[in-house]
Amino acid sequence: MSEAGVTHITEDIVQVQIPLPYKLNIVNCYLLRGEGGWTLLDTGLNTAPARAQWHAAMAALRIKPDDIDKIVLTHMHPDHFGLAGWWQQAAETPIPVYLPQREMPQAQVFYRRANTALYHQWMLDCGIDQATVDRVESALQSTRDLTQPHPVQQATLREDSTVRLGLRNCRGIHAPGHSDGQLIFYHAAEKLMLCGDHVLMRITPNIGSWPHTQPDPLGRFLASLDELKALDVGLALPGHRALITDWRGRIEELIAHHEFRLRLTLEAIEGGAHSVFEVAARLFALERLTPHEWRFAMAETLAHLNYLRERKQVNLRQDGVMLWALK
Repeated sequence: MSEAGVTHITEDIVQVQIPLPYKLNIVNCYLLRGEGGWTLLDTGLNTAPARAQWHAAMAALRIKPDDIDKIVLTHMHPDHFGLAGWWQQAAETPIPVYLPQREMPQAQVFYRRANTALYHQWMLDCGIDQATVDRVESALQSTRDLTQPHPVQQATLREDSTVRLGLRNCRGIHAPGHSDGQLIFYHAAEKLMLCGDHVLMRITPNIGSWPHTQPDPLGRFLASLDELKALDVGLALPGHRALITDWRGRIEELIAHHEFRLRLTLEAIEGGAHSVFEVAARLFALERLTPHEWRFAMAETLAHLNYLRERKQVNLRQDGVMLWALK
């Protein structure tokens, strides 16, 4: 790897590591060279260090924005979406931006400033006190601000369609859980998967029940993993951390992790009714988390509780806040 954070995966695929201002401090973006230009897969947040990293990477690769043929986003989360507008405007002719079809309405809700009240009430329903809600909302808005400017022209990608990435025609596979409409891209002949944030090494993707997401994200995530185990993948290129060379083995580890967390969640609500915040406090070291990370802890705890409720193992009642108890 060079100082520009550039790694040549194959002759025509380059990984560029873009810094993030969080504990998870790197997002992996990919450039895939095609006959008429490069495909850029995911972009990073719009921060000065991220833009500097991209300038250094482009200089190292001897390419410029006009050499980018299109931008493809695996999902709409800020660390993947955030620089799409900056890239689009950097070229003389605006670069086309493609977002998974199911992600478009999610992005429109998440990035709309008017949805602040929706998130505000969701956090109160989780049992978070008002002062903490204010801190979390401030962190959330700061993250949203790091996605400006947004792309002015966006097209959508349908699941199970063929998507041209550089020189490859890949199958776009719907991979829900981390984000409702996330697409990952599979090239069967090379046993190659570009897996976004669906399968990661050493860390587990955040699977959260958010105000704008469809029901039972954990159930959909685990069902997706069961299906993906059948694919023959020799190398997977993830959105964070190390490359994946044992696809099925890593998937089995992720499934086992959530089975363990579900057992812990059941133990956390023994002895009475508990708010999401109270359950999360038993599952996470909240005092070590930043306001940015608090909302992920709440959403992931709620996803596990909702999974157990769907399977008739816990009850939910609303009494000012959501209260969860064993069935």
